[in-house]
Amino acid sequence: MSRRLVALVDCNNFYASCERVFKPYLEGKPIVILSNNDGCIVARSNEAKALGIPMGAPLHLWKEKMQQHHVHVFSSNYALYGDLSRRVMRLLARYSPHQEIYSIDESFLDFTGMPNPIAHAMTLRHDIRKRTGIPVAVGIASTKTLAKLANFCAKKRETWKAVGVCNLDDLKPAELTALFTSLDVGEVWGVGYRSVKKLASLGITTVEQLKKADAKIIRKHFSVVMERTIAELNGISCLEMEEISQDKQQIISSRSFGHLVTALEELEASVASHIARGVEKLRGQQSTAALITVYIQTNPFRQQDRQYSPSLTVSLILPSDDVSILQKAANNALRQIYKPEYHYKKAGIILSGILPNTVRQADLFAPTPNESRESLMRVLDQIHRQYGHGAIKTATELLGKSWHMRQELRSPRYTTCWEELLEVK
Repeated sequence: MSRRLVALVDCNNFYASCERVFKPYLEGKPIVILSNNDGCIVARSNEAKALGIPMGAPLHLWKEKMQQHHVHVFSSNYALYGDLSRRVMRLLARYSPHQEIYSIDESFLDFTGMPNPIAHAMTLRHDIRKRTGIPVAVGIASTKTLAKLANFCAKKRETWKAVGVCNLDDLKPAELTALFTSLDVGEVWGVGYRSVKKLASLGITTVEQLKKADAKIIRKHFSVVMERTIAELNGISCLEMEEISQDKQQIISSRSFGHLVTALEELEASVASHIARGVEKLRGQQSTAALITVYIQTNPFRQQDRQYSPSLTVSLILPSDDVSILQKAANNALRQIYKPEYHYKKAGIILSGILPNTVRQADLFAPTPNESRESLMRVLDQIHRQYGHGAIKTATELLGKSWHMRQELRSPRYTTCWEELLEVK
């Protein structure tokens, strides 16, 4: 039986790389991507990192330095990033019989039994770059935790950086020990800032020290998760490939507004839009929701304003995945908590009480299911799949525009919007 082999494929500086796909002149130039409403820096290219620009920094504090070094600044373009991610993931599925999409820019692939895993990974990298324009790094090892470390080495360590592929399974025991001794324990998947501090108090600061840590001591100070991490570092697989992602038990959608909002109809449009987005996710996992929480809040950073942050949870008679039913219930809740004297900065919704749509609780007093409504929802699903999110909206979503988030520096949505297709002259 072949030794288990896992590959982690990770897109390099994904958001910045997406901007470069249609702007090749940005190759080698510093790039930063901004958060919703263009407030903070949420992604940076390697060149921007080299300038010392920190993650999460407020834009206004770094504007002068970025102008001085000609840093290219973009608003978040989630339509473009999401579409390019889907394209990358579809291509990756060709290179393994088993795939687990871990995040928008990361995917685990099963390489067990591959006759030449490094050659396979290099072919994969070339294909992804050629077909999508996105550069990727590949880390290969016997467990998912080790594959994460291998991916780090493929990006950061000179031995593997040039080819972008690192296979820890090829290293001799002495070479692996030397590598792990040189790596900070914080590079291990799942070992966050607090864990790093606690491990340091136990004299554990490197990956090698964590790998050799006494299980009894670790069990005393940490959860079972840390024990599994140590087992994985020792080549004992504790984390299986999950080909089918778990359904969400709670769906949240929220956005800060581009400007302060006072009008009820603007808030209704925002809440309706969030419900529509939530319903897409709900129906995408073939589920229904029984509870809706609606919340609105003022800007806590404007100390000169009166503050107000209410929320209200309402229960549906029957769990539903119908956008109109959920929008009506959400906006009824909104009207109960809305007060016109406040200036609102954010609105959001939470769908919970989520069940598979095959579970239909009988209720003597509930209305009978409307087949025409279900047919309409299936048509909406098809339109969203074919033309993307927001291609069709309910009337409530169109009540106002000032609630939309500020995106003054957004690049075109080249792959998902007909009006923004790239023009070749």
